[in-house]
Formats: sequence, structure tokens, C-alpha cells
Amino acid sequence: MQSSELVGFIRDLYRTKDFIPLHAPTFSGNELRYVTETIESTFVSSVGKYVDEFERKMEQFTGAAKAVATVNGTAALHTALYMAGVLPGDFVITQALTFVATCNALHHMGAEPIFVDVSEVSLSLCPMALENYLDENAEIREEGCFHKKTGRRIKAVVPMHSFGHPAQLDELFAVCIKWNVTLVEDAAESLGSYYKGKHTGTIGEFAALSFNGNKIITTGGGGMVLCKSFELGKRTKHVTTTAKVPHPYEFYHDEPGFNYRLPNINAALGCAQMEMLDAFLLNKREIASRYETFFAGTGFQFVKEPDYACSNYWLNAVICPDEKVRDDLLKATNEAGVMTRPIWKLMNRLPMFEDCLRGELDNSITIEQRLCNLPSSSSLTFLSHKYE
Repeated sequence: MQSSELVGFIRDLYRTKDFIPLHAPTFSGNELRYVTETIESTFVSSVGKYVDEFERKMEQFTGAAKAVATVNGTAALHTALYMAGVLPGDFVITQALTFVATCNALHHMGAEPIFVDVSEVSLSLCPMALENYLDENAEIREEGCFHKKTGRRIKAVVPMHSFGHPAQLDELFAVCIKWNVTLVEDAAESLGSYYKGKHTGTIGEFAALSFNGNKIITTGGGGMVLCKSFELGKRTKHVTTTAKVPHPYEFYHDEPGFNYRLPNINAALGCAQMEMLDAFLLNKREIASRYETFFAGTGFQFVKEPDYACSNYWLNAVICPDEKVRDDLLKATNEAGVMTRPIWKLMNRLPMFEDCLRGELDNSITIEQRLCNLPSSSSLTFLSHKYE
């Protein structure tokens, strides 16, 4: 396959000769109406009907016991880890093949990541690699799971559902139960993805979603904590709203809290986007199907949803035959005005995390060297043709 063939295919897919971004938002519903209504009401900040409505819509869509809106995905993950009981000095096991926000949230809590490998099946945390690492390096005490050599507590495990493809959650959850650690899902990329019929973010005790401008739906910036327990969800809402005790006029806060509230104007945008989510998901599966057909028999491996999952195909990806082919593809497509990108650098290659503990990362290294992300925006052409 020549790079020019891929460029031609993508231009035909999006029916444009203009620059094609990796993932642009699609506004084709009530976004302008709801945002305008919010501005006219003057309730544009942290109080307003759209925040409650957005949370309610997310609970209905995902099946979470409680959803709590936050100002961005990193704030949602920070809150989820806080609610899971992660403390300064704790270890949290996650994947090296992730976006930096996963580890930034840990760093700002005073916790530290331990990196284990990902699975070739899901591109997410590998259950076997997780269990092997714990078998070799951890022990269970009365107070929980501890790293043998350092004596520090291992409190949580954070898989990230890469590009919307669900991790092997049953197996990961079983390992977490065995080792008395808490499963917290980084579901930032996986709104609309299902693991064995259950929405991602509802298997772990807590999860974090992101609504950044490049996600499947957007609030401009924004995030959401999904909570498995309604009672813990109520406390999560309390903590993210400065832990203020309700009162008509007095200010009383009963514990340290975060000012992580999502503004009403952003939530209005989110409510309109939620109305289009089912259409976006169908659209994205069609785009993924066309990519899969294009790459069939080429020597490039299109990244498909695992057999156990229904993925949202947030970002489509292909595994190239080798690193040089990947680099040549990146150069040619970007020079032609079609945005592609490599996957993130492994977290242990970044200066602030290079000294973190880690297991063998063979799969992570191979994927880092060979994966290329492809334009994945919802197509307005598809949407207007199929969903008007």
C-alpha cells in the first residue's frame, strides 16, 4: 500500500480537498440553542439546570449508579482516585502506553505509577502482566497490598481503554480482588464502548470520562466521574463542589474539597451532544468498517474491537509492518494535509516518570513503534444522509 492511496481513500471518505484533522467535533443538533439559552439565563457557571441534566443523561446512558460532572477529564480521574482512597506515597499500577494525564493525576496526588505491559488484544492493561508483576513483587498484609522491596502500599489499578477499545475487565477485576486493590477505570476515550454488554466505567469502583474537544462528544472541556455506588457518588459530588454543606446563605464546608465543578454553559453543550451520541456511534462504526476493508490484505493490521467488546472506535488505528514504514506513513500523510499521528511515548520514557518501577513492556514497545492513528471525525456527510 502506498501512502498516496491512503490519502486518496481518506479524502474520498471525508469528501474534501481541505486539511483533514485527526478528530474534530461535530455540532449538528441543539448545541447553539442550549448554549444561547444558558447565556440568556445568566446561569453560565457552576449552577444551572444543564449540569444536573447532563449527569442524569450520563447515568441513563452508561448505567452508572451516579455520574458527577467535572471541569475536565484529569479532574475526574483525580477525583476517582481520591475517592478510591489513594494517598500520598501509594503506588498505583497502570500502563506505560497511555496519555500523560493518567500519570499526571497520580503525580499531583503524591502517588506514583508502576508500569506493566498492555495486551495485544485490547491495547490496554494486560491481566497476565498485572498478575505476574504482583506475584513477583507484592505481598498481602492485613492493611492491604504492599510492594515487598519498598514497603509501600499498592492501592489501585488503572487500566486505560485505549482509543475506546475496552480492557479485559473481568480478568483485571479478578486480579484486583485477589490482591485487595481497587480497580479505577480511565475511560476518558471510551464513552459508548461496552464490555460484554456493560458500559465501560461501570465495572470498577470509579471511572473517569473526558469531554475534551477531540472526544466522541465534547463540552469544550469537561469530564465525568462514574460511581458504582450511589452513596459514594453523593460524596463524590460533595467533594467536587468544595464540600459545601447546603444552606440558603451560609458558607460551611465540612471537609477538604475540590473546585472541580463543570460550568452550566459547558453542560448545555454536553446535553445537546448526548442527543447525537447514538448517531455518532453508528457513524464511527461505519468509518471503522471502511478503514478495515481498505487495509485488508495490505500487511497493515487495522486495530479492531476485541471479540468480547463493542467499541466506540473513537480513534481508528493501524499497526504498520515496522517503525520505518510507520514513520514514512506519518510524514507523507501529514505533508499531504491529512493528519495522522503516532501513539503516545511510553510514560517511562518521559523525564518525570523515567525512574518509576515497571515490569517487562514488550508489547508496549512494539505498539509504540508501529501504531499510527488515522482521521476519525464523525462525518457530517454520513450524519446528514443517514440521521436527518
